[in-house]
Amino acid sequence: MNLFVPLVFSPGPFEIIIILIVVVLLFGGRKIPELMKGLGQGLKEFKKATKEDEKKDVDEKGEIES
Repeated sequence: MNLFVPLVFSPGPFEIIIILIVVVLLFGGRKIPELMKGLGQGLKEFKKATKEDEKKDVDEKGEIES
C-alpha cells in the first residue's frame, strides 16, 4: 500500500487560502452562507440515505439467514 499518493494531492494552508479567496470573489460574501447551508443539507440527506440503505441490507441478511 502506497501512502505517498494521497499526500501529494492534499492542499496546504496557502492553497486553501487561495481557494477561499476565489470562492468569495466568485459568489460574494452574502451567497456563501446559503451555499454552505445547501451543502450541509445535501450531506445530511446523503448520510440518512446511506444509513437507511445499510439498515435495509442488514434486515435482508437477517431474513436470508433465518
